[in-house]
Amino acid sequence: MLRRVLIVLFVIVFAALAVVWMAGRGFFGSPDGPGEIRGAARPASVQRDNEAAVREAADEVGVSSPKQVLFGDFHVHTTFSFDAFMASLPAAGGEGAHPPADACDFARYCSALDFWSINDHAEAISPAAWDETIESIRACNERAGDASNPDTVAYLGWEWTQVGGTPDTHYGHKNVVIRGLADDEIPTRPIAAGGRTLGIRLNPPPVIGRGLFALFGGPRARDFAAYIDSLGGLDFCPEGVSSPDLPRDCIEVAPTPVELFRKLDEWSFDSIVIPHGTTWGFYTPTGSTWDKQLSGDMHDPDRQTLLEVYSGHGDSEPYRSWRAVVHESDGSVRCPEPTADYEPICFRAGEIIRERCLAEGDGPDTCDERAAETRQLAAEAGGQAHLVVQGERPADWLDAGQCRDCPEPSFNYRPGGSAQYILALGNFEDDPNDPRRFRMGFMASSDNHTARPGTGYKEQFRSSMTESNTRRRDAPGVLQRMTRAPALPATAFPVPFDPSDTDLRAFQLIELERQGSFFLTGGLVAAHAEGRDRDSVWEAVQRREVYGTSGPRILLWFDLINPPGSRGNTLAMGSEVEMQDAPIFQVRAVGSFEQDPGCPDYATDALGPEAIEHLCRGVCYNPSDERREITRIEVVRVRPQTSPDEDVASLIDDPWQVIECDGSREGCVGTFVDSEFRTAGRDAVYYARAFEAPAPAINAAGANCEYDSEGRCIRARLCEGDGDCLAEHEPRAWSSPIFVDFAALPSD
Repeated sequence: MLRRVLIVLFVIVFAALAVVWMAGRGFFGSPDGPGEIRGAARPASVQRDNEAAVREAADEVGVSSPKQVLFGDFHVHTTFSFDAFMASLPAAGGEGAHPPADACDFARYCSALDFWSINDHAEAISPAAWDETIESIRACNERAGDASNPDTVAYLGWEWTQVGGTPDTHYGHKNVVIRGLADDEIPTRPIAAGGRTLGIRLNPPPVIGRGLFALFGGPRARDFAAYIDSLGGLDFCPEGVSSPDLPRDCIEVAPTPVELFRKLDEWSFDSIVIPHGTTWGFYTPTGSTWDKQLSGDMHDPDRQTLLEVYSGHGDSEPYRSWRAVVHESDGSVRCPEPTADYEPICFRAGEIIRERCLAEGDGPDTCDERAAETRQLAAEAGGQAHLVVQGERPADWLDAGQCRDCPEPSFNYRPGGSAQYILALGNFEDDPNDPRRFRMGFMASSDNHTARPGTGYKEQFRSSMTESNTRRRDAPGVLQRMTRAPALPATAFPVPFDPSDTDLRAFQLIELERQGSFFLTGGLVAAHAEGRDRDSVWEAVQRREVYGTSGPRILLWFDLINPPGSRGNTLAMGSEVEMQDAPIFQVRAVGSFEQDPGCPDYATDALGPEAIEHLCRGVCYNPSDERREITRIEVVRVRPQTSPDEDVASLIDDPWQVIECDGSREGCVGTFVDSEFRTAGRDAVYYARAFEAPAPAINAAGANCEYDSEGRCIRARLCEGDGDCLAEHEPRAWSSPIFVDFAALPSD
């Protein structure tokens, strides 16, 4: 009898384990497919009205023969990306699947964009998902109407998601965007960066753990298990083989920018590479700068033509001379003292431990010593400085790590990757008299992870239109283990962090929860194009005749009006020129349209009320007839290094010129000259920033500090729950730079 009972129990346990194993391998779910595009092209009258509005605005500020100004988003993720899929789980507070088809519908009807690209993380795109991405992007373009005058242009692309563990091995994330869509114009597979970003493929959650989650977490949890399983089973592509000759079903890796550019060259099709998040300390090691990316073949000036200065992760434009840690000449690091504009996280870590130490009744001398020890350990921990303080809460850090005098800075700001720093750099390896430099145009985009390109048209619905999903803290089981470090009791002693001896992985290593108060709706890239078609947009990008906005559709023109031999011609933003005379510039800006509530009738008719609510959240780009005012225009001048020992901070004049505007809703115009150019005898770079009147924006206050009488943050009121956490900010636009090289005077 006992034997029979044991056999029955064994069969039951075996069957239960088999069911759990099958669930973990995705037998009861399926990965997200491409989805189904709902709407056809927008009515042609919408495009005609937009073009007429640009012409009218251009005429008001004196722009003759204006090109079309088209708005787009070159940084869009769907739930084909691993982090987007995780965030989509209802157990993590997500909305469910948002496949590529949703991005097409959102761009067409919710945000009414003229162009956009898909940029899912290459590290988590299976061969099937890549085929479905191509299929969906082609379908989106097929719905766009006349190819010479489409309502929106969808570009294929992916994100090369590189994260280095040290400053010397970190290059950051770069979006690859492809010009064409024919079979011979696109690669067989996206090219991944490899390294730690391949962790979900090489070290997925245990089958039993995800099986239990799949069985008890609902339908989306079962799809999650199928998604994870779909990423396995592939080997790395063989080395030493040209990219077009590699097998179809393998993981292709380019660990550095050099390898990425080489592989793109092997395909011989048109593509651009756009660095993004260049100051975002969420994943960038402390001490990382862009100097190394100007060395050798690390930069491809023909492909790397644009730089993302603003996104849903914040502003990456301004340079500051402070650093998160100080790297000594002997290779050691130390924690710097705070300044009025910046408190390093390592320093704040010491203050938290000091406060705990004093609260336990220890003396000031003991607590000072413990704070100093904590600061050093936190400095050595780099980007994981917060893990040195056990039991820390997001609000404990106040505004540490943030640029206090920057508008909406990216989280844990790394100034060595800022746009201004990049413009100022020179590399003197080849020729001390002819340094190598970066010459990239400026753009902005969203970095949205719910297939919603161009979310910045209205500041509503923080949990949908930004990445601020704070409900992840309530996620169960396997999701908690993937996104948060285990909860530990608070102690008054620091805990050394050793990256080579930790069980923490991926999102467990970063400040995921505090970051939620710094995510923004994101920006737009604007192109001055000859037409609306794919090639016209691409050619504007190649000319760098583009600019970025923080979300609103501000109109901006920035021109050099006295180039040599011009005879009345001008050079637009993005241009390069060599001259001796003082350059004269003209900048013109017109504010964006105030937004009416809700969605236009054509959008509701095309998508239907249910999709309008689910995808657009009931709010669309819906312009009124009234424009917002431009309050001022600032001009920044950067004079790139002429020797490697020049201090970058001394080379950046920000602002160099300020044009105060009269509040007219017709726009603002300014003309200025650099009278110092000829006497300085050195190259210079100029760009313009246009500001609209203040308006509320999601998470614009960041840590939302309460300050004492000396201006120190004493309490952080981080954004939690489902509120929008609105705060005043100045919507703005950045022109691409104009690069003016000094033509050497003839010798006597």
